[in-house]
Amino acid sequence: MSDGGYTRAVEAVLFAAAEPLREHDIIAHAGEGDLAAALATLQEQYSERGVHLVTRGGRWHFETAPDLAPLLRRTREEPRRLGRAATETLSIIAYHEPVSRAEIEAIRGVQTSKGTLDVLMEAGWVRPAGRREGPGRPLLYATTADFLTHFGLASRRDLPGIDDLRAAGLLDPMPGLQLVSDGEDD
Repeated sequence: MSDGGYTRAVEAVLFAAAEPLREHDIIAHAGEGDLAAALATLQEQYSERGVHLVTRGGRWHFETAPDLAPLLRRTREEPRRLGRAATETLSIIAYHEPVSRAEIEAIRGVQTSKGTLDVLMEAGWVRPAGRREGPGRPLLYATTADFLTHFGLASRRDLPGIDDLRAAGLLDPMPGLQLVSDGEDD
């Protein structure tokens, strides 16, 4: 198959896919070829179009160009907003994964209901990630590829750091509260 033919095959596979695909899944459908070159070609070809080819969490898919997203929002059903407990729990899991329920509760300072974790798992953003070796073998939780896709992250490394959160005004220190540095800025 020519380079152009392989690129077309990769494009067809991605276009028809019901969910984002890992590279090995694309190869399973399109066959062997220079996948990196085909993906780069498609990204360039779609860069000025109404959809873009992107990778999130190691999975490739087409998504609406950011400047056109408002056109689609008025017809799309708005998802239910997460409550404070679910938002805090999701943040803790994202920044500390894999993490047990007891660790989540220790960080939050309050008990976490099973329903909070159920909501996050039903949304497809959190998954069980095994069990910790130790007393009671507690269940561990981690984020999913759907979490990365939903929040527009290529990987967990793209989560905002403490300086980003401060700059956005999301970390207003409380009187008497001192944030502890990890020593990297010193």
